[in-house]
Amino acid sequence: MGSKYTKRYTEEFKRDAIALVDSSGKTVTAVARELGISSESLRGWYRRAKADRGEGGSGEVTSAEREELKRLRKEVREQQQTIEILKKATAFFVKENDR
Repeated sequence: MGSKYTKRYTEEFKRDAIALVDSSGKTVTAVARELGISSESLRGWYRRAKADRGEGGSGEVTSAEREELKRLRKEVREQQQTIEILKKATAFFVKENDR
């Protein structure tokens, strides 16, 4: 039984667990213990939920911002590849015309 098996929790379960921390006044650790989940998992969900509500510390990114960043980085990569291709093509045509 050495394999590390990570349980996947539904979004609903995560929301309920986070709501329990907010409403019960108990610590993340106490709520995690009651629910039988790791306090690291619950702490992560709680931090992300706070960030998504705009209550995260400075530097915390919302899930929407994280998606936007991913999309923009991909776009930049594709544009850089296009620029490289155009540079090579331009150099090739300049050489051809010099003959």
